[in-house]
Amino acid sequence: TAIMTQGDLRVLLLAQVVLIGFPFLLYLCSGNSTGTEERVLLDHDGGTDDFIALMVLMNYHVLGLISLEGIAVTPADCYILPALGATQKVLRLYGQSQIEVSRGVLHGQNSFPDEWRARAFPVDALPLLNMDEAPLPPLTPEPGHEFLRRKLQEAEEPLTVVVTGPLTNLGEVLTTNPELSAQIRRVVWMGGAFEVRGNVKDFQHDGSAEWNAYWDPRGARRVFAATGVPLVAFPCDVTDNVPVTRALLQQLSAPARVACPLAHLVGQMYALTTQSFPSYADQPVYYMWDTLTALSLGLGDRVAYATKRAEVLLGEPSAGRTRVVPEGEP
Repeated sequence: TAIMTQGDLRVLLLAQVVLIGFPFLLYLCSGNSTGTEERVLLDHDGGTDDFIALMVLMNYHVLGLISLEGIAVTPADCYILPALGATQKVLRLYGQSQIEVSRGVLHGQNSFPDEWRARAFPVDALPLLNMDEAPLPPLTPEPGHEFLRRKLQEAEEPLTVVVTGPLTNLGEVLTTNPELSAQIRRVVWMGGAFEVRGNVKDFQHDGSAEWNAYWDPRGARRVFAATGVPLVAFPCDVTDNVPVTRALLQQLSAPARVACPLAHLVGQMYALTTQSFPSYADQPVYYMWDTLTALSLGLGDRVAYATKRAEVLLGEPSAGRTRVVPEGEP
């Protein structure tokens, strides 16, 4: 299902995907290029599956399916220093140290739980990311939102902006430089919960929002309201169908043992998510939120889209709620 801009409201592309197992392992361990290149900027927020999504995009990059033009890291579901370090180390692992990395400095209104943010530390310390002694890719001097602005201004053709965290940086860019909407081919976003319950459990909140929208509802609304920017969303409506389970981790172990160290690394990252938190003990803790979003760039017609009109709510107790607006409603 999907969303695109029509008038003052946004079309949110809510992707309905059938995804069994780990087709992205075909990309992790394959050497076949499609020969079709889409130019991509990535804005992630340092969660465990943000790094797996980055690995998916890196495989698409080295296979020639996309050209990854740069990465901004938003300080949302992470502590920023280990998140930057892990990002740089993934690029080094792939021999792609020329790809620019930028540190985000903008903050939302509602913080992620500290225990979630702390997962960036063990990811940054994983052995496979630290075996190489080559220098890490340098960080850009400008902060994340200014980095995205520069990359869009310099682009010779419209770019796809993949956002696997809050929409804060992009919302700032489109507010201060609305003309740059013409430089965006589409925004592919992991976020929202439109016709299902959200995943936020917080004080003074009704549970209707998804975390990337809840962290910065105003940033999300800015992007929803931007004129001329097609927005493709992978919300909880879709990602609730792909939990990370013990059985899934067991599936990952077979190719990892035999032929694919990268699959082993994915398994190690997902293994870090298996601890439960008291407030989330009644449901699976982790889903392939960002992984599925990144995978979509290479899934072609295996993703079905529907166009909807949608909005973002700002006030409590529903801050960050994304909801479909009925046809005909102003």
